[in-house]
Amino acid sequence: METTESQQASERMKFICDVERCIECNACVTACKNEHEVPWGINRRRVITMNDGQPGEKSISVACMHCSDAPCMAVCPVNCFFKTENGVVLHDKDICIGCGYCSYACPFGAPQFPNSAGKGPGEPATDYFVARGKMDKCTFCAGGPGDAENTSEEEFEKYGRNRLAEGKLPLCAEMCSTKSLLAGDGDVISGILEERVKNRGYGDQKWGWDMAYGRPENAGADKS
Repeated sequence: METTESQQASERMKFICDVERCIECNACVTACKNEHEVPWGINRRRVITMNDGQPGEKSISVACMHCSDAPCMAVCPVNCFFKTENGVVLHDKDICIGCGYCSYACPFGAPQFPNSAGKGPGEPATDYFVARGKMDKCTFCAGGPGDAENTSEEEFEKYGRNRLAEGKLPLCAEMCSTKSLLAGDGDVISGILEERVKNRGYGDQKWGWDMAYGRPENAGADKS
């Protein structure tokens, strides 16, 4: 499906994770699975830790980032992906053929096969290329392609709860105890993160060469 100019003008819903605040508690992961009753073997959101146990350790919460130019939409041969007026990238499981192209294209690993759905905790997952089905991914708590008022059991089973229709933000962000994970209007949450970075003492050097390569003048910067 092609993105129209009106959709491009109104797209805005985004996630941002502040790595300086993430404490790897996995509350966002648990909240997502509980809210949408996501089956075993699927994690619509996960926490990744870099340099685990080493100096400079950082954690980040990752899910579908609802890209403005989503690669999953570009490679899907049946055009099951589409973008809402708020910029949320969703897919229609009734159209999906489970080819897996979106899984290969996504840099965040968001689309996943339900390869171990129905299995209990601790049981080994089925081989990734053996058990296939309809792809599953984060919906930004926006439900599926049906009407916002469609709260049928079938829709819930396929896509989960539509919190946006209830005037609420994704539960993963609401449950974040350190407010590391931000969700909402892209301009608003990027402004919040920018203010945080300024307050950490980075000043005009908050982005760029010095920050990327850890110059000595930034060694004492407050990362609270």
